[in-house]
Amino acid sequence: MSRDRLVLGAFALIVVFGGANFVAGRVSIQELPPFWAGGLRLAAAAAVLLALVAIQRLPLPRGRALVGAVAYGVIGFGAAYGFAYWGFQRVSAGLGAVLLAVTPLFTFGLALLHGQENFRWRPLLGGGVAVAGIAVMFSGSVGAAVPLPSLLAVVAMAVCNAEASVFVKQFPKTHPITTNAVAMLVGAVILLVLSTMFREPHSLPVRTSTWVALVYLILLGSTTLFVLFLFVLRSWPASTVSYMFVLFPFVAVALSAWIERTPVTLALAIGGILVLLGVFVGAVTQVPFMKTPHRVGPEPCLTCPE
Repeated sequence: MSRDRLVLGAFALIVVFGGANFVAGRVSIQELPPFWAGGLRLAAAAAVLLALVAIQRLPLPRGRALVGAVAYGVIGFGAAYGFAYWGFQRVSAGLGAVLLAVTPLFTFGLALLHGQENFRWRPLLGGGVAVAGIAVMFSGSVGAAVPLPSLLAVVAMAVCNAEASVFVKQFPKTHPITTNAVAMLVGAVILLVLSTMFREPHSLPVRTSTWVALVYLILLGSTTLFVLFLFVLRSWPASTVSYMFVLFPFVAVALSAWIERTPVTLALAIGGILVLLGVFVGAVTQVPFMKTPHRVGPEPCLTCPE
């Protein structure tokens, strides 16, 4: 299998796992306090990744690479998850997926500010069409009685996700497992400190559904997803990778429809078509293999650190 197809397959898995995270995350905080639930999830995921680091004898980041991994953990896990777990106490999984769909627009703007990408109308147009489609899909949900601070917290998570994906590209590349192990550990410490500051009870789950959600979030929704994320980020521009947030609502809606028996409306169908059109215009046509079928030079190693 060529690297281009492998990267595309990894992106597809990111969309599935990431979309399911909204539902699983909501299930976990129905029993556990928000910061404690997030910290528990990241601490366990970091432990799994550190075990893989030890088994495979992977070198941990050093120097500027270590600084980048720590910064990635502060922004992409500590700040982003802090906002997310607090906001999702009152924001539904579907509406949260909608709000995070603006991430490509934030990423594109931040990539411009950091000088990583040149201005292009197509990603901006595609992002606008996609967000408009999601607005149509959830036109009925947006009017629900959700506190403004909770909505803003989820939007803040989108900004943090965008900045993390752009900021990490400024540092030397390391193995995605080691980078995420360090970053998740940093994020876990931040959330557990917040949990202690807010005097949340630190108890383990009792409900089976909470345990199932946590195991999923740790093994697939955290460790596997973010390793795949950094793997894809090596090959695609940050603004293109960020279109995963536009596709997350499809998975979140499907799971919500299955679990909560939410009907598929005409607005949902029309909005879905607009989202797919926006993703195709703004992201798919920008992917490197769409423009350059044959790469020049050796293919990078998929398993060794860079």
